[in-house]
Amino acid sequence: MSGALHAGLHFVNVIILVYFFLINAFYLSFIVLSFFGLIRHRELNRFVSFKDIFRLPLVKPISIIAPAYNEENTIIESVRALLSLEYPTFEVIVVNDGSADRTLDVLIKSFQLERSRRVFRKVVDHKRVKGIYTSRAYPKLIVVDKVNGKKADALNAGLNVSRYPLFCAVDSDSLLEKDALLKMVRPFLEDPERTVAAGGIVRLINGCTVKNGQVQEIRLPRSILARFQVIEYFRAFLGGRIGMSMLKSMLIVSGAFGLFRKDVALDCGGYRTRAIGEDMDLIVRIRRRLHETKRPYEVRFVPDPICWTAAPETLRSLSRQRNRWHRGLLETVRYNRVMLFNPLYGITGLFALPFYFFFEMLGPLIEAGGYVLFAASIILGFANTWFSLLFFLFAVVLGTLLSLLALLLEEYSSGRYPRLQDILTLTLFGVLENFLYRQWLTLVRVGAFVDFYKGKTEWGAMPKKGFAQAK
Repeated sequence: MSGALHAGLHFVNVIILVYFFLINAFYLSFIVLSFFGLIRHRELNRFVSFKDIFRLPLVKPISIIAPAYNEENTIIESVRALLSLEYPTFEVIVVNDGSADRTLDVLIKSFQLERSRRVFRKVVDHKRVKGIYTSRAYPKLIVVDKVNGKKADALNAGLNVSRYPLFCAVDSDSLLEKDALLKMVRPFLEDPERTVAAGGIVRLINGCTVKNGQVQEIRLPRSILARFQVIEYFRAFLGGRIGMSMLKSMLIVSGAFGLFRKDVALDCGGYRTRAIGEDMDLIVRIRRRLHETKRPYEVRFVPDPICWTAAPETLRSLSRQRNRWHRGLLETVRYNRVMLFNPLYGITGLFALPFYFFFEMLGPLIEAGGYVLFAASIILGFANTWFSLLFFLFAVVLGTLLSLLALLLEEYSSGRYPRLQDILTLTLFGVLENFLYRQWLTLVRVGAFVDFYKGKTEWGAMPKKGFAQAK
């Protein structure tokens, strides 16, 4: 019996080691591709003056849609930042999604809003609109007040009210840099027929100094949890999405900052209001629709338009966020399971979605299982030296290497942290995240499986702070 148990554990351990090797090999490949993608992007930028975009006749106007729910602490700063963006023609549509606080009141008071008789055509479904407000002092601003229906529902209301052929979905508690739209629109200028969506980079505002709706001084967060997340965001955006974009396999355009063709989104039915992760869900459904209608398309990632957002600084709020993110992934994969390994859907069905299925979705279960089996092997006396070393290499050393390479990509691409002390601190956190923090997040994501199959759809409330309080 002991021999059979030993053999069984050994076989499963080998499978897990192969899995760890494959996932790290993929991530390392994405980082290498990202490096070459950044080189190419830099070369193209040498010949482009973003200020010249103002004079290009092909630049399409943009509707910025910002859903807001209980955002009274940040909404004024965010709207001012949106109204001050450098772009030829745009409108800002703030959708107050049934806030229980004073979000609508502070908007009315600060921007001199008046109730409007404006009408719109209801192309995609959403909860009842209670009123639309405009301002003579701020003609670009439109505020939609509606019954609460969650973020996707609010975005659909904004889509119906919007007037322009491109729309930019942003979080109302985020800040865009002044030139973000000018940089983000470039793929739509380079290939207007094929480009259907583009995403920019999201950075953490915790610890930064904000003035007049813009980040004036970039500092590392004081919060230990937020510092770990700085590394995660570098790895996800610079080390992941650039590489996936180059492979034409990007399935996520961040809900905090994404630019889309309105006609394509409407053709797919807009945002699916029951989706837990509306950002990934929309991109996958767009890909599904365009593959089925045999229309060529591009979903691009642009590494220099920047959106600043606040990261959770407590274990409770971070766990709620990551639990929801993983439930969103589970729900999106299940809803679009017909695409898995289906050649009808090209690289999306044969590579992109299977990658997310095996390595992003199932990853927490396999990683947690690896830790349990590793501990069991030691307790039962079955662990040997080569397995222990390989497990440590794949689970910790390569994870640290990926984080440090992502940090190098950040320095190469923008160098937003000029102080040597900040670089050394991030390097240290890139090492430390592999001990306890990563394992804790794995358990949180394993818990998402339980919540998902219990039918949990709630987002979970997270505390909101004003930018002046961000640390």
